[in-house]
Parts: sequence; structure tokens; C-alpha cells
Amino acid sequence: MTVEAAKETRGFETEAKQLLQLMIHSLYSNKEIFLRELVSNASDAADKLRFEALKKPDLYEGNTDLKIRVEFDKEAKTITISDNGIGMSREEVIENLGTIAKSGTAAFLQSLSGDEKKDAQLIGQFGVGFYSAFIVADKVEVLTRRAGKNIEDGVHWESAGEAEYSIENVEKKERGTTIILHLNKDQEEFADGWRLRSIIKKYSDHISIPVVMKKEQYGEEEKDKEPEDETINTATALWTRSRSDVSDEEYKEFYKHISHDFNEPLKWSHNRVEGKLDYTSLLYLPQKAPFDMYNRDAARGLKLYVQRTFIMDDAEQFLPLYLRFIKGVVDSNDLSLNVSREILQKDPNIDSMRTALTKRVLDMLEKMAKNDKENYQSFWKEFGEVLKEGPAEDYANKEKVAKLLRFASTLDDNEEQTHSLDEYIERMKEGQEKIYYVVAENHNTAKNSPHLEVFRKKGIEVLLLSNRVDDWLMGHLMEYDGKSFQDVGKGALDLGKLDTEEDKKEQEKVEKEFEDFISRVKEVLKDDVETVRVTHRLTESPACLVVGEHDMGAQMKRLLESAGQHVPESKPTIEINPHHPLVKKMDTEQDEDRFGDLAKVIFDQASLAEGGTLKDPASYVHRLNKLLLELSQ
Repeated sequence: MTVEAAKETRGFETEAKQLLQLMIHSLYSNKEIFLRELVSNASDAADKLRFEALKKPDLYEGNTDLKIRVEFDKEAKTITISDNGIGMSREEVIENLGTIAKSGTAAFLQSLSGDEKKDAQLIGQFGVGFYSAFIVADKVEVLTRRAGKNIEDGVHWESAGEAEYSIENVEKKERGTTIILHLNKDQEEFADGWRLRSIIKKYSDHISIPVVMKKEQYGEEEKDKEPEDETINTATALWTRSRSDVSDEEYKEFYKHISHDFNEPLKWSHNRVEGKLDYTSLLYLPQKAPFDMYNRDAARGLKLYVQRTFIMDDAEQFLPLYLRFIKGVVDSNDLSLNVSREILQKDPNIDSMRTALTKRVLDMLEKMAKNDKENYQSFWKEFGEVLKEGPAEDYANKEKVAKLLRFASTLDDNEEQTHSLDEYIERMKEGQEKIYYVVAENHNTAKNSPHLEVFRKKGIEVLLLSNRVDDWLMGHLMEYDGKSFQDVGKGALDLGKLDTEEDKKEQEKVEKEFEDFISRVKEVLKDDVETVRVTHRLTESPACLVVGEHDMGAQMKRLLESAGQHVPESKPTIEINPHHPLVKKMDTEQDEDRFGDLAKVIFDQASLAEGGTLKDPASYVHRLNKLLLELSQ
């Protein structure tokens, strides 16, 4: 049967073209991973055939013996990887090989820095397996036919990895995909049986279907015989094996297979549950956050298998959103092979599995935090901001998540978030009843906040929070281990037993002495503040702004406003330090206009010290210049 010629030449999508150029110019330092990526894709194609054949057994076309074949031709300088999996239609070839059909591609490409080592890691996290073929080949051919299509619906795709590719319909008897790599002159070493076998054993031993090659023939008596197939890999689903039978290297390579991450995992947990529910899980903690980690709508979740049959990628129902960085596999013996995402959302067994898997991840992190602090700190740098979403999203595990949180502190001058709440509580002063913290838009603003002055004077530790989610986090984290939290920038300061009777008497005395002064300031700032009061938290600054105890924090307010959301209007309280020389001078000022200028300058400076912006910067500059000029005369 002849096939009507339908050959056309098409240009690569811009993003695909950019990625191809990175591949061709040997961005990957480890060139042999091309085979791992192509074998991994072939394995996925077999998984997808198994899944679709659950409802359409005819897709097997009479052949259920799934395998991946690797061949080479020394003279032709080619390597061929074939599978009899699901295959592709012409439209799918165009979509999968001519474009990068991933959300966030443009943002990903913009994040490339030009540093080859860093960019190689980013590309690995992005997952562009097929394009790795161009690391070793100067021309790639793809022959494919989707299972269930007619023989004449085969597709031939070809490209030299430059600006364009050709595509045409051809006859293809067998379903599945064959990829032919025409090796460039610098990579001909890969057309070697021993080299290919060693790469397959090294990177793809965990693949759950056979990866076969023709046996090498050595003796004269074997020359005229057809070489037999030899299975190179173990060909057993790794998660079904006993933990004692799986090496660390096998675990690491399986992680790379399911995650398309070129980095090794930081930790993993392999567990079999038997009883009311029967399932196996293999969960991995990555080393590096993917480029789209903070996109809460990005694809996430575990690979779901039912009785060793692949069902779906990115099954998000098994872990909460704040653990979206976890990669892995869950294989259930209880779910139906016809399970769908809609069924997963309603199945009570899924809720039980989600609870158990969440606990397993949190236990893995807690164990690492306790026994491997260096690696836990590496994890925290990558994923800490995402983990902070936990207390708001997972009430049942709020305490367990809080135990894992890390913070910067006034205990040292380090911006690194290294201090746990348990460590803070151990260091609390005698009589201290609360965990004190301050929230600011950056670390420097936090550590230099005027609200910390009395805490430094009394030697009380304060946690320094400066991530964009911190104000939101603390709104849901009311207490920990019986200790309540106190934002030192909110409400009237109450140090409880940390204030002596002498302190309290002195405060009452000062408040009475400055009643008239406070009234004068109130009159000047009546349109800008809720009220004015004498402060007991300042030792060096003339004034500070305090948010109402139940009002929205300044950081959260700025975050919502920057997102274009309406924020209810609220006025701060200004606290005045009566011991500051500038305030003492103000108290003796008889000129009310001059007094008003000083009060407004102090108010604006207090706002700036909080990291805020001025409503009328020009007036502030005018008043400040006026006062400076008067002082210089």
C-alpha cells in the first residue's frame, strides 16, 4: 500500500529552537545521559499504552509483550532506540517534537543566566528529554505510529537540530516509536555495544519493562547465527522490590527517571503499607526547587500506579499543596484500574492515604532536621518558603510543620534562617511567656527595627521575619508548644513578668509627666494616626509606629496592595520616646508651627524606619530642609 506524499518542512517554535541550541552546544557535561532520557521516554510510552489499553484492549494489536530495543551500527555511526508503546500521531509529533508545550517556558528561558553549570541544572529541572538526543547527534530521525491507527498513518520526522524539521506520512507496520541518532564525528564512541550496555545498567536498570540488545557474537561458529536478544536491565518496578534489594544508586537513578531532574535527590522514603489499605509509596525530596515552584497552579503530585499499572502523572490528591515539591510513586492494590481524577477526589481511601503520606513526608523532614542539620538547612533554603504555607493549609499537622520552620534571630547578625522554635523556647528568659517576633519587608529592616530596642536592652531574643509569606504565616500560627506568639510591632507592649515593678512605676510616672506633650502631638497628627502615646519599647529612636493588635500588618498590607487588592484603611499608633533629645527639645518648643513641623518629621521618619512609603515625600523634604536651615543659622 502506498502512502500519499505529505512531506512538509516546518520551523521550530522559538522556545524549542533556543533549547536545541543549548543542547547542540554541549550544555550537559555528562553526554551519556542522552540514552537515559530516550529510554525513559520509551518507558513512559509503554506505561501510557498499558493505561489506554485498559479501556481499549485492541490497542495492543495482538502484541502485549512490551519492550525497548537499543541497537547500533558502527559503520553507519547510528544508535537506534525503539519501543512498542503508545506511539504518536502526526499532530502529536508536531506538538511534542516541534514545540515545548509547557506553561512557564518563557519565564524559564529568561531565568537562564549564561552560566553553563547553573543553566544545565535548570534545564534538567525543566525536563526536555528528547532534545538531549542532539548532544550526540547531528541528525535525528523519528519513525512513529500511534497504537490503533492504520499502517499508513505512520509518521517520519527528521531534523538536524537547527531552525527547522521535516515531517511526512509513511507506512509503519509496528506501533510505537523508533528514534535513529546519526552520531556527530565527536561522539562516535557511543556506537559500541559494551558502552551502551554499561550506560543502560548505570541509568536505566530500574525501568520496569525489558531493555533489550542483541547479544555480542565472538566465536567463528556464531557468525552465521541470528543473534539472540539479551535483557540488559532488571526489568522490575523498583518500588515493588524490598528496600534491602535496592541500592542507593538505583534509588537515585529512579528519582531522575520520574522527576526529569538531573540532580540527585536529597532524601527518600520507601514504604509498604498492608492492612485496611494495601499500597506502596516511594517519596523523594529534591535537592533544588524547580523554576516554577511558587506557581501554585503548576502541575504537581505523585505518579499513580494501580497494581503496577500506570494510571496518571501528577496525581495531586495524595499530598497537600505545601508539599508540592515532593516527587515519587504511589502504587495501590485497592483502587480501580479505571480510576480518574474525579474519583480520586471523592474516594475516602484517598483521604486515608493522603493523611499517611503527609505524615511520612513530615517525619522524613523531622528526622533529617534532627540528625542531618546541614542537609536540612540546604532543604530549607530551597523549600522553606513553600513549607511556611503549611500551618494555614493543614490544621491537623500545624504543630508538626511549625517544628520544621526556621527563622533568623536577634541572637546573631546572620541573615540565614537557622533557628527553630524549639531552640528559641530553650533560650527563653525566666518569666518569659511569649515568643516575640518582628515582621519587615527585608532582613535589614527587620534587624534594625526600632521595636527591638527594649528587647536588646533586656537581652530578650526576637525572631526576624522578612519573607513575603511571613505575615500571612503568623496570622495562622497562634501558638507553639503552649507558648503564644507576639508581634512586637502590634498593640501595646506587654512584657509580663519581664517588666519589674520598678519598670512599671517609672512608666506610669513618665506617662503623667508627658500628658500635655502627648496632647500637643495628637492635635498635629490627628489626621494621620489612631492615637499617640508614650513608648516603653524605645531606647534610641524618637518614635515608632505600632499597628493595632487586630489590624493587618504593614508587610501584608503592602503585599496585597502590590497585587492590586483593596485593603481597608487603618491608621497606626505613634509611640513617642520621651527620653530622646529631639523629643525633649520639642517639649520646650513654644512655636506651634515649628513644633508641628518637628512632629510631622518624626512621624514620617518612623514610617520610613518601618520600610513604609510617605504619602507626601515632597512635604517631608521641605520640612526637613527648613529645620536643617534653621539649625545652621
